[in-house]
Amino acid sequence: MPNDPADRPRRIRVQRRGPLLVEGPVEVELEDGTTVTSDRFRVALCTCRRSRCYPWCDTSHRRKA
Repeated sequence: MPNDPADRPRRIRVQRRGPLLVEGPVEVELEDGTTVTSDRFRVALCTCRRSRCYPWCDTSHRRKA
């Protein structure tokens, strides 16, 4: 089925000062080899590593360093 959403590439939105917004559901493999999943329709992946729930963004990047 060519119009199946699973056949479409995932869209990732890059923001200058914020997380990567990824169309979900997603599975993320971390540096230590563990995987985390989210079945949400869009997830925010932390790029600053300030998040308390890494790899998911909790908007910690908005706080002053």
